[in-house]
Amino acid sequence: MPTEERLNEMRGYKAALRNPKVGQEAKQNAQAMLNELGGDQPREELHKARGDQNKDPVRVSAGLKAAQHNPIVTEGGKQRAAKKMEQRGAPEE
Repeated sequence: MPTEERLNEMRGYKAALRNPKVGQEAKQNAQAMLNELGGDQPREELHKARGDQNKDPVRVSAGLKAAQHNPIVTEGGKQRAAKKMEQRGAPEE
């Protein structure tokens, strides 16, 4: 089964686990199916396969720049954003 299909199937089982209207037996079944499908493994595979190909570099730079000026972001977060901007070759502000 392709990774995206497994991930979508897992989403349904995870939703069942968190739904208060789902019975205990169904929740046990959902947990068993999640374990059989590999826990979070498909999600990790999906992120590795996609990499940064779906990310617009302009939007990534804009987000990093915004983080540097956001008063809610910690100093450590601002420094990490600045470092990533530097690694990307984007000018700092």
